[in-house]
Amino acid sequence: MTNPDQWLIVGKLVGVQGLQGQIRINPESDFPERFTKPGYRWLQKKGEKPRKIKLLRGRQLPGKCIYVVTFAGIENRNDAKAIVGDSLLVPANERPVLSDNQFHLLDLVGLEVRIQPDKPPIGKVTNLITAGNDLLEIMLLNGRSVLIPFVDAIVPKVHLKDGWLLITPPPGLLEL
Repeated sequence: MTNPDQWLIVGKLVGVQGLQGQIRINPESDFPERFTKPGYRWLQKKGEKPRKIKLLRGRQLPGKCIYVVTFAGIENRNDAKAIVGDSLLVPANERPVLSDNQFHLLDLVGLEVRIQPDKPPIGKVTNLITAGNDLLEIMLLNGRSVLIPFVDAIVPKVHLKDGWLLITPPPGLLEL
């Protein structure tokens, strides 16, 4: 599998943990088993093909949104430093099945953005940023890009099947 549409980025390797080759991962997935359950994953450096690696074990750091994992073949701090910056991937066909009223956050990318359901769109979701809270990057029709917190108060409705979502931004949010 080399087509980018066949892969899901589920985390970013952001640092080393200790001297035994453990890696800190900033998750981009709401499914902790991707970082804790042993099995095969894939790593990818920017611009390179994904490469298979075996996750031996993982745990979440208490009180933090960071996981510490151990990969087969990553034996020491230097090995770990060599893969910091890589993305952690899983095949797209391994997406967990959700109920009808749920969706995967990455499915929001590409949706039209509306302020009123019966009015034309004001822009399109171009990216999802996970930084403690999820942020939607929206490219407005005027060419400006804005970040919108993905919270119920600001994004009350997602109409995935119809290809759009509704936002109720507080005054000034779209002008930032």
